[in-house]
Amino acid sequence: VLVIIGVILAMVGPRVFTNLGRANAEVAKTKMEQISGQLELFKLDVGRYPTTQEGLGALLAAPSGLANWNGPYIRDPKALKDPWSRDFVYRSPGEKGGYDLVSLGADGKEGGEGENRDVRN
Repeated sequence: VLVIIGVILAMVGPRVFTNLGRANAEVAKTKMEQISGQLELFKLDVGRYPTTQEGLGALLAAPSGLANWNGPYIRDPKALKDPWSRDFVYRSPGEKGGYDLVSLGADGKEGGEGENRDVRN
């Protein structure tokens, strides 16, 4: 019985972990879409996106000197973490727009493949 269970786990296990990695990437995309929406609200109120130095923390608490900040735009700091419990990488201005928002995947390093690949907005 143990051998049969071992064989089944050996066949099914890799598929389960592949699907888990794909699911985490989808969660990262969904979280980034939510953060992007809040960044747009910030821009409507303030007239610009948070700077790289202000970071996504500007959605939680007002950076100094902003008169029109109308937040908090996000109430839970955990919403600013990717599915691997790391901060999203935020840069403004971005390479192709007002900002870049990136999750570095399971390994926390730029690049990679599979569940280690970067997820970008």
